[in-house]
Amino acid sequence: MKRREFMTLLGGAAAWPLAARAQQASMPVVGYLSPGWRAAIINPNNVFRQALAETGYVEGRTVAVEYRWAEGQYDRLPEMAAELVRRQVAVIVAPTIPAALPAKAATATIPIVFSIAGDPVKLGLVTNLARPGGNATGVNFFQAELGAKQLGLLRELLPTAARIELLVNPTNANIEGVTRDVMAASSTIGVRIDVVHASDTREIEAAFATLYRNRVDALLIGSDSFFYQRRLQLATLATRSAIPAVYHSREYVEAGGLMSYGTSLTEVYRQLGVYTGRILKGAKPADLPVVQSTTFELVINLPTARALGLEIPPMVLARADEVIE
Repeated sequence: MKRREFMTLLGGAAAWPLAARAQQASMPVVGYLSPGWRAAIINPNNVFRQALAETGYVEGRTVAVEYRWAEGQYDRLPEMAAELVRRQVAVIVAPTIPAALPAKAATATIPIVFSIAGDPVKLGLVTNLARPGGNATGVNFFQAELGAKQLGLLRELLPTAARIELLVNPTNANIEGVTRDVMAASSTIGVRIDVVHASDTREIEAAFATLYRNRVDALLIGSDSFFYQRRLQLATLATRSAIPAVYHSREYVEAGGLMSYGTSLTEVYRQLGVYTGRILKGAKPADLPVVQSTTFELVINLPTARALGLEIPPMVLARADEVIE
C-alpha cells in the first residue's frame, strides 16, 4: 500500500468516531421522566420504543432517549424535569401524574406527552381535551374512574361482603379522583368502604397487617404508579392475608393478584410513542387532542382464586378477556 493511500485510509478511520458523534449530536433527544424503576416497567417501555420506531424514530439510530428514573422518590422529579429542560430535549414523555405535573411546571415551551389516570383539564395540563392549547397532550386512561366497575366485580365475586377497604397512596396528586368514584358507588350498593393509606414499602406491610387483623372481606387497590412498581408485594400480601383484591391493570394479576379491570397499558404506551413521533415530525401538542382510552380488559388468576378458596362465578369468567390457568 502506498504511503498516500495509507494516510488517506488512516484519516478516514480517525474521522469515523467524529462522524458518529456528529450524527448523534444531530439526533433529536427525547426526555423520558418516570417516578418508577427502569426494570419494573420494561415491557411497557418496549411498547413505547416500538411505536416510536414505527413513526420513523429508532432509539440509538435516529433518536436519542434520555431516561430519568426517580425510583419511587417523587420529590426528585422536579429537579429531573429541570435537568431535561436544561438539556433542551425535543420532547418530554411523562407517563404518570407525578411525572407530568413537574414536567409542566418546568417548561411552557418544550412539548410534553403524558399518560395519566385523571382529568388533565382539572390538573392544569391542558385547557381543553379536543384542543389542548398549550405544550402538553397525551392519553387519559380513566383508571381512577373505574373504581365503581371494580367494586361491582367484587360484589359479584363476594355477594355477602359487608366491609371492603380501598388502599390509596396519600402522596398521589389524584387521590381525590381515585376515591371519589368508589365512595359514590359504595353508597349506592350499601357497602361500607374504609380508606387505608400507604406511601412506601413498610406502610404497605403495616396496612396489610391491619387489614388482616380487622378481617376485612375484600380490597380495592387504588390506581397509583408507586403501587404499580410494588405489584408483586401487593399481590403476595393479599394472598398471604387471605384477602380477595381487585387491581387496575393486568400486570398485577400476572404477578399473582386475583383479578384486574382497567385500561390496557400496552395501548397507553403505544399511544405515547405515536404522539412522541408525531411531535418530532413537527406536530404541535396544542393541535393533538388528548386520547381517551377505550380499551379495557378483565383478567382473572384462577390459581390465586383457588388459593383463596374462591370460586369465580361463571358469568364473570365468561366476561374475562383472559383467564390465567
